[in-house]
Amino acid sequence: MALLYRLSFSSSSSPLSSACNSIKQFNPISPKSFICSLHFNDTSSSSSSSSPFTEKHSFERYQRDQWVYSSLQHNRPEPTSPSVSLDADSTRRNDIALQLPELKKLLQVLREKREEDRVGAEKCGPGNVYLVGTGPGDPDLLTLKAMKVIQKADLLLYDRLVSNDVLDLVAPNARLLYVGKTAGYHSRTQEEIHELLLSFAEVGATVVRLKGGDPLVFGRGGEEMDFLQQKGIQVKVIPGITAASGIAAELGIPLTHRGVANSVRFLTGHSRKGGTDPLFVAENAADPDSTLVVYMGLSTLPSLALKLMHHGLPPHTPAAAIERGTTPQQRIVFSELKDLADKIGVEELVSPTLIIIGKVVSLSPFWPISSKEATCLAEAK
Repeated sequence: MALLYRLSFSSSSSPLSSACNSIKQFNPISPKSFICSLHFNDTSSSSSSSSPFTEKHSFERYQRDQWVYSSLQHNRPEPTSPSVSLDADSTRRNDIALQLPELKKLLQVLREKREEDRVGAEKCGPGNVYLVGTGPGDPDLLTLKAMKVIQKADLLLYDRLVSNDVLDLVAPNARLLYVGKTAGYHSRTQEEIHELLLSFAEVGATVVRLKGGDPLVFGRGGEEMDFLQQKGIQVKVIPGITAASGIAAELGIPLTHRGVANSVRFLTGHSRKGGTDPLFVAENAADPDSTLVVYMGLSTLPSLALKLMHHGLPPHTPAAAIERGTTPQQRIVFSELKDLADKIGVEELVSPTLIIIGKVVSLSPFWPISSKEATCLAEAK
């Protein structure tokens, strides 16, 4: 049994905290399936078809980062047409080459400003680097501390999963630079990101590294912090609401629940390049009294589900897959574990999609079977 939700809202408050009407329509093709539309009191004109995040060659990215291409004057690069096949590495290297003159110019400006500021004063130390978590997408989930830091930044390096709504809150005089990664295309390598952070911090800039969710939960924030600290740069971490917490709360799914789930486990669906299969943990993760949350797991879900069931997790375990959680483009598939991968394929969910597996999923008010059945399922041992 599966259920696809298409959520459409624009209220700045959490949509699931608003009054809503759930309209279930019988599907004659699949009598056991329901499609549910949630209607909210909203005035947004946001398109539900556009991505809330920064796609690799999107118009929004080039418009936001146009300062770094200003040396090209009217020949600013245009978003790549899907019909044009380009080598990903060549595209990346060309893009970096186009950015270098303006990056060097900004470094020089900041260096000169630093020299002026320390005339007649004590020697200035390096700037600070802030690793800032922006939450799962809804700008209202950004912390006040994060907002304050963002507004005083000289340069902000942002990832793909920092939502456009959050980036709209950045101060107008700040410089934004996209360093996001998608499957098959890394606009910057991790090593290049390290060097950018270091170069600008060394000239006294206030540098903010914006990351979706929490910077220290599958965000590689620990690597950046370790590198910079070894170079003598002070790093401050501002936590964000990780996707597991934010999206589960959005759907009314308690990640732990007395008598149902006594623990929760976060798992990445990706392995380090050349590293061990990330699914090796399936044997220990197949605990019916625990909740499993899988980040970046779309491609490996079929294998993970089979391994979990092989190691004892019941095939009827409730599960949910949430695409673009907490944003106006949010879509959700509810299903039993054994059918989840197939249902995701049918609905063509795309990255970023979070997967939640465990009996607590049936406690969501949007779980597609009756409350009585859901209660029995959640209490089954």
